[in-house]
Amino acid sequence: QAKLVESGAGLVHTGGSLRLSCAASGFRFNIVAMGWYRQAPGSQRELVATISSGGSTNYADSVKGRFTISRDNAKNTASLQMDILKPEDTAVYYCNAKSYIYDSTVPILVDYWGQGSQVTVSS
Repeated sequence: QAKLVESGAGLVHTGGSLRLSCAASGFRFNIVAMGWYRQAPGSQRELVATISSGGSTNYADSVKGRFTISRDNAKNTASLQMDILKPEDTAVYYCNAKSYIYDSTVPILVDYWGQGSQVTVSS
């Protein structure tokens, strides 16, 4: 049973730092990409950062220069280091992984999601 387990949720003050971690387990096939998304109250889920198995990264403009995503392929973990946090970063953060399933012999990339981690940045 493939799953993603997150840790590191917390409350910090503006300008503080927090590190989220995501551990993947039970995946039958390679995880080709991992990432973090977030959803604030009343808002749509948005991409925060992604990283491929080869180490290529992508960040939302709103977090560039402040957040850093990393991945350990051997351990199947991904982390999101969040620095210089702002109240606007307050959201539930979800770990994401893309891996394959096979439907009638056709490989399909599927999204897997962590349980969600509440990150609150106070003024």
